[in-house]
Amino acid sequence: MCAALLKHLRKRKTVFLKGNMSLLSLVLSLVLISVQLSWAQEDPLLPFSEHLDPEQKVRLKWGFDEIQGTILFELTVNTSGWIGFGFSPNGGMTGADIVIGGVEPNGSYFADWHAAGNSMPVVDQQQNYKLLSLNQSDGKTVMKFQRSIESCDEDDLPITSLPIKLIYAYGLNDDITYHDTRRGTKEVNLLRYKPRISPPDSQYFDLTTDNLTIPTEKTYYHCKIIKGPTFSQKQHIYRFEPLIRNVDLVHHLLLFRCPPGVTDVYEGQCYTGVQKEECMEGVALWGVGGGAFEFPAVAGLPIGGNNGESFYRLEVHYNNQNNTEGRVDNSGLRLYYTSELRQYDAGILGTGLVVAPGYAIPPRAKGFMTYGLCDTAYIPQVLSETPQDFQVFAAMLHTHLAGRKVRVGHFRGGKQIDLLAVDENYNFEYQDVTNLGKTKTVKLGDKLLVQCIYNTENRTKLTWGGLSTTDEMCLAFLLYYPAMSVSGCMSFPNLTALRTEMENPDETNWLTMMSTKAWDDASISQYQQTLKRIDQFVIVAGSNNNISRKIGKIPDLKVVPPALCRSGCASQSLAWISLLLSLALQWFS
Repeated sequence: MCAALLKHLRKRKTVFLKGNMSLLSLVLSLVLISVQLSWAQEDPLLPFSEHLDPEQKVRLKWGFDEIQGTILFELTVNTSGWIGFGFSPNGGMTGADIVIGGVEPNGSYFADWHAAGNSMPVVDQQQNYKLLSLNQSDGKTVMKFQRSIESCDEDDLPITSLPIKLIYAYGLNDDITYHDTRRGTKEVNLLRYKPRISPPDSQYFDLTTDNLTIPTEKTYYHCKIIKGPTFSQKQHIYRFEPLIRNVDLVHHLLLFRCPPGVTDVYEGQCYTGVQKEECMEGVALWGVGGGAFEFPAVAGLPIGGNNGESFYRLEVHYNNQNNTEGRVDNSGLRLYYTSELRQYDAGILGTGLVVAPGYAIPPRAKGFMTYGLCDTAYIPQVLSETPQDFQVFAAMLHTHLAGRKVRVGHFRGGKQIDLLAVDENYNFEYQDVTNLGKTKTVKLGDKLLVQCIYNTENRTKLTWGGLSTTDEMCLAFLLYYPAMSVSGCMSFPNLTALRTEMENPDETNWLTMMSTKAWDDASISQYQQTLKRIDQFVIVAGSNNNISRKIGKIPDLKVVPPALCRSGCASQSLAWISLLLSLALQWFS
């Protein structure tokens, strides 16, 4: 029956809009026009873009949601004929997974195809691509569609974190025949895309250590206050990349902007109370295994102009587990900047659990959880400027050796609405700033919950929160725009309440009790539940070190399952019902 329906729906191509214009089709047309106008501007769901051909007649924009398991495409081709796009194992037609669409006088057509060889492709029995819009104007055809990141059937190719060969073709009319020269291929990493934009006036400056002899301590944090270049006019930093001279010893780099009161250079060990620790406004970051990061075209980090002289604090974490002697280091960061200002100033917000030794992770734990809460309702209390909602586009998640999973939950009105960022297979040796796949809006008043899951089955002693590699952290650095004068939004457990709940309110005996406690599954579970149940001190720090301290509770975090592939007619029917209802609701709301 399904095959018969598909045959009825398409002879050579699937026609979705035919016949007389009904009220519903009129509504949908008007809604689509409105949606198309909004898409003509910056679309937060499609942050990435590549021209697939040298003549720049074929442009692909895309965005994805790895948590939901979906990827969204918009293909624009300079033609009024049919257009095709797909994925190929080797760059050719054989084995390719293809979509073809176009607009005829009586409506649009769109279908999921596959190619067995260098011949006319075949329409898939199972249609796993969902058309969202398809229109033509001014000699261009724009096709917007969505699919699952995973392969839904044997005729679809999965999209992975590795580069994939994209193919395209188009015609000058709607007669789908051999396309001769109007075709091509380009290899792109869709899920780990790293754009490289070089403005004509692009320049860079380096902020590094200077012939530092690395101490033989297993864990050493080195800080250097550096004066940056001075610009009379505002510039935008659009890219930062690591300069690592001792790849086996340098664990991470953090760069902070100092407030106006800091005007002296300094170099020495971090967190000793000597150097200017008030430099806490995040500018750039790198973790072991990571690489360069480039900001989206709409945002950049501001430098110069009315800000006057800029001083920065470079923090370098050396992980010298073998106590190696005599190594000299000049590691740091290279920052690229341009006078071609972007639409927004970007910023970095530190979230998660305050790094301090007051809490501990028990030994022999299979999946112990800690939490750090950011309540954005308190951010306005530390701002000098007008508060506003912000857009998160990338994140770096961070724990130490025991970390196995990191999740950032997004809550609004007391309910979880999303997972902002997730790493279900956290690897200490690979920590990178990664794009979220789409830009996500955080409204002031939303709560962000960072959850970290640790495994200490091979440990016999407590693991405390702290700076050492053998200690633990639970952090998420969020890259966002427009920038605010805020550096961190984190929480820490109320230790007085924790000790009381654990029936040992005496602070003097607390460490002894925790260290000598018989940790088993029952006691670990009880401690974890207590740690989550008690009050949290929610701490928001402004760039000028003004701080807000409030009380908060840890909400329940749920892992959203990925979107499942549906098969055959059910998939198409549900997709169409969903699309029609969504458009109708937009129209009548």
